[in-house]
Amino acid sequence: MLGEIRMKIELDFPPAELFPNRAKGTHWTKLYQVRSNYREGSAWLAKHQIKDWKHDGGDIRLKLTFIMPDKRMRDADNCLAAAKGALDGLSDSLMVNDKFFQPIEIHRLFGDKSTKKLIVEIL
Repeated sequence: MLGEIRMKIELDFPPAELFPNRAKGTHWTKLYQVRSNYREGSAWLAKHQIKDWKHDGGDIRLKLTFIMPDKRMRDADNCLAAAKGALDGLSDSLMVNDKFFQPIEIHRLFGDKSTKKLIVEIL
């Protein structure tokens, strides 16, 4: 059914270094390490929340909700770019190619440092 949540996964909020506006001037090896750690951590978290999900071969509709750590409203495209490691980790856990993640809906909500997270809903 369209819009029905098939699975909800809570992941860590992307590290600040992965936001494109923040990453300018950072050496690529540092960014690679941060992104790799984020991917690995996201894969582990997702793997422990996945139930009996099976890919039907079609597109996988995602709704990403970023619970911000402060009152700054980050750009949606920057949030998506920062979450690349999380989406790669999710695809690892689901054992699918991330090319199937479409469409991707992006929502941003205010939170605080104790509630910051990335909620991924598979629709």
